[in-house]
Amino acid sequence: MYWKKVACGAFFKPVASLPPAKGVTFAGCLVPLRKKTDTLYNNGRGGGVMTKRSNPRAEQLRRALAQEAARIMSEQGIDDYGLAKRKAAERLGASDIAVLPKNTEIEAALAEHHRLFDANTHSSTLHSIRGAALQAMRLLRNFQPRLVGPVLSGTASTHSEINLHLFAEGAETVSLHLIEHAIPYRVAERRLRYEPNRLVAYPVVQFVAGDRQIDAVVFPLDGIRQSPASPVDGRPMRRADAAEVQSLLSESPQPERVGWN
Repeated sequence: MYWKKVACGAFFKPVASLPPAKGVTFAGCLVPLRKKTDTLYNNGRGGGVMTKRSNPRAEQLRRALAQEAARIMSEQGIDDYGLAKRKAAERLGASDIAVLPKNTEIEAALAEHHRLFDANTHSSTLHSIRGAALQAMRLLRNFQPRLVGPVLSGTASTHSEINLHLFAEGAETVSLHLIEHAIPYRVAERRLRYEPNRLVAYPVVQFVAGDRQIDAVVFPLDGIRQSPASPVDGRPMRRADAAEVQSLLSESPQPERVGWN
């Protein structure tokens, strides 16, 4: 037997792990009990061992919610995991937030959805979107553009927008660049997370290229050093420069051009 301190519910107590006679390891948390009648085994010692058991029905509902959220994201062009979860929970009648899937589980279900239902079209659609992204990055080459999000990860659907990170002294320089190329745009604001309790607001320049919505967050010049947290897994967001996007495209036929020089 060995002991190790871990968090167990509202307590911070030791955990015991011991092999029983049949060789199966048992692990649990010691929970202090106030009355003799509270003991799990009613042995009158005032303490017991509490174990966490999996709930097959809850796990099945979690998987169903992940699959439904993935379907909603794919068919409705939603990139917001939280919104997709809420829509899936409403449709399946799930009210317990404890069964809501993690974003990573939804992303995995989204990739599986593309394999099962979009096998014949998803690959060509993804390549076409990445081709449009590369065109936009070339247009914005002065701002060290980086591709991020579903288009880079490969989970983008037909309705997905192209997410870029730009680095400039301000959104005004990006706006002037678009004006010079006669491209209509609008400026919004986006809050991105770096740490659990630190959100930073950045300007976002949005415009349309062909049939694709471009969503470009404008960071300060030194913002290239640190990437914000991914909404999927909370880790620093992966960024890809134009050379890496070109490398992804070189693995398959080039997409059609979207009308930029």
